[in-house]
Amino acid sequence: MAMEDENNAAVVATNIQAGIKKGGDVGDNGACIDRQPDTVVHQAGLNRTAGRGSRSGPGAHAATGIRVLKQRNMKRNGSRSCVTRKTRFGSRERDWLKGDTQRGCVCLYGGTVDPQPPASGPQASSTPQTDLQLVLCSTNTTVEELCAQRDGQGLYVQLHGDLVRRLDSSERPLQMVYDYLASMGYTDPVRVQQEAANSDLSCLIRFYSERPVNADQQERTLLKGVFSVRKGKTQLHKWAERQVILCGTCLIVASVKDSLTGKMHILPLVGGKVEEVKRRQHCLMFSSAGSQAQTYFVNFDTLADYQRWHRQASKVVSQTVSLVDLSCYSLETVPEYLFYSQDITHLNLRHNFMSLQGPGGLLNLPRFSQLKSLNLSHNRLGVFPECVCEILTLTELNLSCNSLHTVPGQIGNLQSLQTLSLDGNHLSSLPEELGGLFQLNSLGLSFNNFSHIPAVLERLSAVDKLAMAGNRVESLELCTLVRMSHLKIIDLRLNRLRWVKSENLEAVNQVTQLDLRDNCLDSLDLSSVCNLETLHCQRNQLGTLTLGGFTLRMLHASSNRLTTVNIYPVPNQLTHMDLSQNLLEYLPDWVCDCRKIEMLDVTHNLLSELPSRLLNSLSLRKLLTGNNRLQRVPDLLDHVPLEALDLQHNKLAELPESLFYKALNLKYLNVSANALESIPPSSQSEESLSTLQEFYLTGNNLNENCGAVLVGHQNLRILHIAYNQLLSFPASKLSKLELLEELNLSGNKLKTIPSTVSSCKRLHTLIAHSNHITVFPEILNLPEIKLVDLSCNELTEIQLPDSLPPTLQELDLTGNSSLMLEHKTLNLFSHITTLKLDQKSTTTAADSLSSSSPWNHGYSEMSGQRNKLCVSVLAVDRFGDSVEACYGIFDGDRNEEVPRLLQCTMGDVLCEELQHSSIDSVYMCNTFLTSHRKLGMAGQKLGASALLCYIHRETSDPGGNFCLTVANVGTCQAVLCRNGRPVPLSKVYSLENCTEEMERVKLSKAIITEDNKVSGVTCCSRLLGCSYLSPWVLPKPWVHTEPLCSQDEFLILGNRALFERVSYQEAVCTVQAVQDPRAAAKKLCSLAQSYGCKDNIGAVVVSLHIGEDSCTCDPLVSTTESRGPPPATVPATVTPGPSDPVNLSSSSGIVTEFSSETSASEMGSEAGSTASDEHPSSGPVSRPERRCSLHPATTLCLFQRQPSCATFSSNQSDNGLDSDDEAPLEGVISNGSKLEVEVDIHCCAFQLRSGAPDSPKELDFEKRGSDYPNGKMRRQNSVVVSATNGCLLAVCGREIADLKKSPSTSSLFGKKLSNGSVVAPEDSHNLIEVALEAPKKKSGYFTAPAQQDPEDQLIVPPSLEQEVREQLRGQSPLVSDKNKPDLKWDTSRV
Repeated sequence: MAMEDENNAAVVATNIQAGIKKGGDVGDNGACIDRQPDTVVHQAGLNRTAGRGSRSGPGAHAATGIRVLKQRNMKRNGSRSCVTRKTRFGSRERDWLKGDTQRGCVCLYGGTVDPQPPASGPQASSTPQTDLQLVLCSTNTTVEELCAQRDGQGLYVQLHGDLVRRLDSSERPLQMVYDYLASMGYTDPVRVQQEAANSDLSCLIRFYSERPVNADQQERTLLKGVFSVRKGKTQLHKWAERQVILCGTCLIVASVKDSLTGKMHILPLVGGKVEEVKRRQHCLMFSSAGSQAQTYFVNFDTLADYQRWHRQASKVVSQTVSLVDLSCYSLETVPEYLFYSQDITHLNLRHNFMSLQGPGGLLNLPRFSQLKSLNLSHNRLGVFPECVCEILTLTELNLSCNSLHTVPGQIGNLQSLQTLSLDGNHLSSLPEELGGLFQLNSLGLSFNNFSHIPAVLERLSAVDKLAMAGNRVESLELCTLVRMSHLKIIDLRLNRLRWVKSENLEAVNQVTQLDLRDNCLDSLDLSSVCNLETLHCQRNQLGTLTLGGFTLRMLHASSNRLTTVNIYPVPNQLTHMDLSQNLLEYLPDWVCDCRKIEMLDVTHNLLSELPSRLLNSLSLRKLLTGNNRLQRVPDLLDHVPLEALDLQHNKLAELPESLFYKALNLKYLNVSANALESIPPSSQSEESLSTLQEFYLTGNNLNENCGAVLVGHQNLRILHIAYNQLLSFPASKLSKLELLEELNLSGNKLKTIPSTVSSCKRLHTLIAHSNHITVFPEILNLPEIKLVDLSCNELTEIQLPDSLPPTLQELDLTGNSSLMLEHKTLNLFSHITTLKLDQKSTTTAADSLSSSSPWNHGYSEMSGQRNKLCVSVLAVDRFGDSVEACYGIFDGDRNEEVPRLLQCTMGDVLCEELQHSSIDSVYMCNTFLTSHRKLGMAGQKLGASALLCYIHRETSDPGGNFCLTVANVGTCQAVLCRNGRPVPLSKVYSLENCTEEMERVKLSKAIITEDNKVSGVTCCSRLLGCSYLSPWVLPKPWVHTEPLCSQDEFLILGNRALFERVSYQEAVCTVQAVQDPRAAAKKLCSLAQSYGCKDNIGAVVVSLHIGEDSCTCDPLVSTTESRGPPPATVPATVTPGPSDPVNLSSSSGIVTEFSSETSASEMGSEAGSTASDEHPSSGPVSRPERRCSLHPATTLCLFQRQPSCATFSSNQSDNGLDSDDEAPLEGVISNGSKLEVEVDIHCCAFQLRSGAPDSPKELDFEKRGSDYPNGKMRRQNSVVVSATNGCLLAVCGREIADLKKSPSTSSLFGKKLSNGSVVAPEDSHNLIEVALEAPKKKSGYFTAPAQQDPEDQLIVPPSLEQEVREQLRGQSPLVSDKNKPDLKWDTSRV
């Protein structure tokens, strides 16, 4: 490897000499190779005694920069490695790497070959070691140089755990890794260097020093061995040992035992038989097909061989054609034995790395004399293999995705060719010789670089389909199609079409199907296409559409800007029409005249009425008119065949009276989100003929009277009647719905669910959250019950049967604050897969009311009609060590593994990345990329959409405003409510919604299927996981930071399924109407289900309490004069007054934004504190006011007085003086009635993230400054104030380290308190005890009296007199005049 400068060479030389001193071997080229003592390495031709420093051959002069570090006993499991970066590299290696970011490490797997001689037998082979070599090199180091260093035969690369490719000698492995990381999204060269050395990256890109052997792949490609063989069924032939080979479609038996020379006996197996011979152990009989069938008996040595050969031969004989499938085997050449199978007609070599040269290369494929079908797609060929033009028997040739730029004229030799696939290449033209293939009837040209339709197609008269999706065609001349009279199907989707021209009136008679989806058309006139049957023109910008209706059967024109559609004559053959998501204000008259129309979708338009004739159509079976402006539905005049009717999101106040007894075939009806107060009867008589099975009534104004009408629909399977005005549900009516399977009664005013629900024996889902239910319904006796959601109710107890149904999978009881469950009940619930309960907190009511947390959250996950939940939620209200939060949602679509992994790891990854960078776009992007890597093997084939929201202070001002940083990949979205309006914060990375992503994927030559999915797998262009779809699908996220303000009310996170059904504005209005975030998230999911969503749904609602300048205080009732900062030096003796309004004990309800949630362990440590409820304050009792860190409560002023009887017990306290006979502590003066603690409160400069700490211990204290089990922390500008046991304490951040070092105070950290509580030994704990033993500093002191002393005075120096007066004046609204302390200004204490 050539070094770029002299310094690099000097470093390497130093490493070489150091390696010699440390016992490392020095190779011939001068590079140092560290070896483990017990690792046996065999390197052929390596001379260790002579010739050091010289090597002949290429790269001899340049290999001095390569350093190989051998790691032994490597255990690999997925992406995990037992070797860390520190153990891999010594200081010399790390220094060398730091010298240049173009240097790095390449991990070589596979090891060296065991030098032990192989065991006897033809199947014995040398076993490769499983050690790992870490090779230090540069981005200029080539494979040739690495192989010369190691005496290796070559290097191999594996991407995403998939195919293994041999590297060319000129390729540069480290540069390949760097390019791969750059394509993922890494931009910082230093970070790229670090990531390249991470062994977890091996799940994405891995290098092997020798080709890894896949036993299963080898078995399916080639089986051979020496076994006892007998020919024929008679006893005339004797058993003899022969070489036997099973390859392709034939069994090959050599005439000589150990050699393949001489005559080879070929036995075709397709259509033949393979049978077990019971008379002999491990013996199989192979027979060919036909009247001249031959038979061979083969006796195997072991049961494993017998089973392997039997399994593979059985597949061959079961085939009806001579097909050999060698796809996805990482082949460079086909096995030589395959050429003995001369009956092969179909050969599949897709997804390999086939080369031209070699005994089994492409140049030898013409040896197959009967080959008809050849698949060479995805082989990285680069050039068209002209040798295949010599296989004159070919009828089908697939060369897709091979980066081909031209097609040779020799293609004209394939006169029998019928199908030619050239999709996914770089073709821009076709040779004229192609026009001579008169039998060619299928030509695939999609996803190439054609700018126009090739003229050669005019001569291909047998081709009936033009497949040119994903090219660069900007205009379509209809006259061109006239000349190509043989084309019936035109596929021009995903091009750049801007206009379709018709210069003359000549009719286009032959085209029947036309696909123009995802183009740039603003108008379309196809009236000259007379015989058009199917038109796809979705996702354009069409304002007008004109068609001929003679033969039109299907019209798909959704997601445009259509205001009208002109079709003449009336399309009497039209059966299916989709005009959704347009701007239609009325339906054209010709729609009602269509005689055969069966499905009409006009959702998301501006319709204000429906024609009466449309609803009375005798052919219409499915009518979707949701999300319009309909105020009424016309009456049904006669019986109609309507089966599905969607009227959701309109302005309907009533339904037609005759709806149910005129539409007897109606099985699906959705009238959610209207203004219905009643529903029509099911019949005109007592006997109902209703066949309705799914009825959605969510979001109306229905009351309990609707129950009597619902009884008439006795075939109901699904009933959603959530968010109405139901006070009860008639018990007698519910019992008659015996076929009911899913019932949603959420968001009503129900106090109970009738016991007659037990009559619904088929009920498997009951959702009744957000009601007032107090009694658990009798549903646990139902035999098929699977899901019960009774969250956000008023349950107090649960009466359970002796055993629960085994079908119960999910039970949600969260949000029932009064519910108490016994251990017996919990044990009975233990078998439930998903049991959701509230974590009981021991915080008092005052604690919860006065919490100053700037946010709180609720979330909901619903599996819908899927049998598993593939959505996971991450929600942390107190993230890190300061006032921060982290929320996320992950949607795996069809897999649950990746969302669970992201839920468990992504928060930790973000914490780690925040230590490395403070730039939002950097740490968020790296969080996603690192999480993508950490998915390991699970992320190779599976993936998930991900959304992460991080609330934090502005980086430039840690004490300033809050910001919200959002990052996402895929289709999960975040919406912020600001002033009642939705503010989208994320970017939807789907091919349909993101034009630039569609162009990027097209440029990388991905195949996009007709449903707009990359390779038919996912509609997303960016995901975490699915690495095998790289570079089409990337993990790099969209990152956006939004400053938060007082107008920001809440944040909504949701997956694709949620926002497909619930618009941003509706989601915002929905959450605004609900106070509880959990109930709001539940409502969003329930609405989406009622609107027709069948998939998994996930929603997170974060309620924000951000005031001006990121203040989180409650609004003040009366305005007070703003207070200035605390005085710089205030030596004060504070005596509490008799009737101050607030107690400052540890359980007095003063909870800050650091402690919005108090754990059980924290409360346990507070047990036995000196607070007492027996001494209520005489002041007015009101709801405690929530205060923030920027505007702390005035009662926390340093001069606030407290009644001693409510805060201290003289003989049992947490202040370090537990008894009278305890030894006095340093710095504590006790005079019987007073306890004086001298501590400096004047130099407090502790502020989180205000700057770099003076020492690591200070940093540690800053990080953990909010964890106070014995008190609540409140950050006041640069002062940390602890409200603990009634004492107020301010401690300087710089002095906490000194306190811990002090011999008199070091023992206090982690000591057991007198009341039995144990405090963790952390810097941030026991501050009050640290203060008691703190050394005296300056003259400030603070007193906590043991009993009330009315003569206590507040001594203030003259220099601070004015500031103190202003402080006390600021307290005037909260402290009554009669309780104000007497102030005496004294200069003697200054």
